[in-house]
Amino acid sequence: MLSAKAKYGLKALLSLAMEPQPRPVLGAEIATRESIPKKFLEQILLELKHRGMLQTKRGRHGGYLLTRSPAEITVGQIIRALDGPIALIPCVSQTAYVKCDECRDEATCGIRLVMKQVRDAMARILDTTTLADTVRMIAAASKAPEVVPPPAPVKAKRPEAAGLTVHFRELRGKLRR
Repeated sequence: MLSAKAKYGLKALLSLAMEPQPRPVLGAEIATRESIPKKFLEQILLELKHRGMLQTKRGRHGGYLLTRSPAEITVGQIIRALDGPIALIPCVSQTAYVKCDECRDEATCGIRLVMKQVRDAMARILDTTTLADTVRMIAAASKAPEVVPPPAPVKAKRPEAAGLTVHFRELRGKLRR
């Protein structure tokens, strides 16, 4: 599961990536905009700065800036910087491999085989999705028409008649058109 730390870090970097023109943004502004606790966000931003994803500018117009283009920073890099390996179990991690104590044969361990597939699928998505891609996804989702859920089905008085009642009402609606 994604930690709150990684989720907030992603939200903060996406907030910076969505700036129309790159500019320094105060941590407090990001915290307010993204509904993130300010003190926790400051710790996260500092860690991302130490990992080389952010830089700070001091002074009156200071704040945080991305060190690279949003097209060069992947979601996987951010998650690994804040949470460590994305593998669900250590024996399939590419960056922090540790053999399981109870495992007799890694080559035939069913859990390891499945978790390796999960790790590979997650890594494929996270390591090829950039902040810029995510910003485009957000923009596309914002322009999508609002999805209106269908009305609740009409309940029949007798359970065996439920299908007939709904079917009859659909036919009656079509005949009126």
